[in-house]
Amino acid sequence: MAQHKIGIIMNGVTGRMGTNQHLIRSIVAIRNQGGVKLANGDLLLPDPILVGRNENKLQALASAHNIERWSTNLEEALADDYNEIYFDSQTTVRRAESIKQAIAAGKHIYCEKPTATSLEGSLELAKLAKEKGVKNGVVQDKLFLPGLLKLKRLINSGFFGKILSVRMEFGYWVFEGDWQEGQRPSWNYRAEDGGGIIVDMFAHWRYVIDNLFGPIRTVSCLGATHIPERVDENGRTYKATADDAAYGTFELDGGIVVQANSSWAVRVNRDDLLTIQVDGTEGSAVAGLRDCKTQHRVNTPKPTWNPDIPNPHDFQAQWEDVPDNQAFDNGFKVQWELFLKHVFADEAFPWDLLEGAKGTQLSDLGLQSWKERRWLDVPELKI
Repeated sequence: MAQHKIGIIMNGVTGRMGTNQHLIRSIVAIRNQGGVKLANGDLLLPDPILVGRNENKLQALASAHNIERWSTNLEEALADDYNEIYFDSQTTVRRAESIKQAIAAGKHIYCEKPTATSLEGSLELAKLAKEKGVKNGVVQDKLFLPGLLKLKRLINSGFFGKILSVRMEFGYWVFEGDWQEGQRPSWNYRAEDGGGIIVDMFAHWRYVIDNLFGPIRTVSCLGATHIPERVDENGRTYKATADDAAYGTFELDGGIVVQANSSWAVRVNRDDLLTIQVDGTEGSAVAGLRDCKTQHRVNTPKPTWNPDIPNPHDFQAQWEDVPDNQAFDNGFKVQWELFLKHVFADEAFPWDLLEGAKGTQLSDLGLQSWKERRWLDVPELKI
């Protein structure tokens, strides 16, 4: 058994998502397990260099996780042939330019989404990567959530019969920052800084819907800024210029209707922060982040509308849990391992920059639909 090292530039991992999911729970976890096991039994060990603007944060993060390399000089890291992969989890407004530099330097690209602030920008990245011949991938982490993997298992088994509709509820109350600190960074609520829940979440809903239920053909979206003012990390009040809630409806191939509500101004009264209910002719299911429950047609109760008596049904108790039947690893880590094997061993990896551009396309169409207050078609994307 041989061990191979692969250099990875990790840009922007001092932020919450970059630190927790991509560095600690993915790359550090892979290193701690000895690397990614390849088909021939060899191990592939990621060797990261942390890159960013804040020297103190980089040094502290590297020291905390036994990482030897860090730098505030992106150009220098890109010029080093040892670094084969460039990863980007910066804020959206910074991402595209850095990816362009990495592509020009011949690096393989793996990045968070949205890949750019516009569809044109996202398509440009996909085209540049194709022309340069570098491998590329976009984080599509929710496909690897245990709850969605169980839901995919049900779909593949034919459990639902003909799928009729899907209802997605996502969100929670993000504190305004005055009497209690907000759980999300303030730039999320400023459109000029790339914020907004449509830009953020429609990129997720695109790959979830496309991969589980089928291609989106039309979209209707209403956005809202329910909380007009918030308080930032430094205690300063600022105007929220970006949407904090979005109410979307999508039509798919085969007539499936998807309703997706996304909000940072909703208090949770459901099983999880994200729930997806799928209704079909043969059965229904509700998936959360980790769990999934079902109700088959033969187990469906027969309620009747009668508000004059107490409800005789315990509706929640009439569903059955889908068993785990397997060990589920962190979804970010799973996709990192797949991308590393894609780069080093040329294994398949379908979630490329063009797939990432589809998420930006849906965000752009959602914003346009809201502005123009009408349904819009979703054209097929090509480069």
